[in-house]
Amino acid sequence: MNIPNFITIIRILLIPVLAIFLLEGRLLAAFWVFVAAGVSDGLDGFLARALRQKTDFGAFLDPIADKLLLITSFVTLAVLGILPKWLAVLVVSRDILIVGGIGVLMLYERPIDIKPAFVSKITTFLQLLTVVLHLGQEYAAPLFALRHYLILLTASFTILSGAHYLIRGFAILGNPDLAQRQKKSD
Repeated sequence: MNIPNFITIIRILLIPVLAIFLLEGRLLAAFWVFVAAGVSDGLDGFLARALRQKTDFGAFLDPIADKLLLITSFVTLAVLGILPKWLAVLVVSRDILIVGGIGVLMLYERPIDIKPAFVSKITTFLQLLTVVLHLGQEYAAPLFALRHYLILLTASFTILSGAHYLIRGFAILGNPDLAQRQKKSD
């Protein structure tokens, strides 16, 4: 077990702590747990590169930790009425679509390169920003007035990203050589 993978596991262990704080109505405590989890995400990636400790386990576990953190945050915030329920459904549905699509491609033995597209990186950033803004509303009061625009922007990019992966998945399913050409062009 190397340091970056250990940090990723710590991030996964912070997820139930975040959920408990949210369910107890302790938004500021949840905010700081979420911030710590976000910092750990950047830190584990940096250390994996800097210490040359990239592993297949880490490459597999890191995006799972990120998805679990975001899904838990969106679902819990929606159940509490802090975020719209429809937004949580979009976020969760996109992630199910991606994971399910990877499963189908693996089932049909299609070569896949699990690498986030640029639109997906923007989507993740907007989703993180949405959670941070709603958890840290006391710290970001002037920006909180813009929350409706951020929610719409996050929803739009979530849909766009899901559509991108759906199109990409169908293309690879229909033409396995496409995945290899995409991999070479990246």
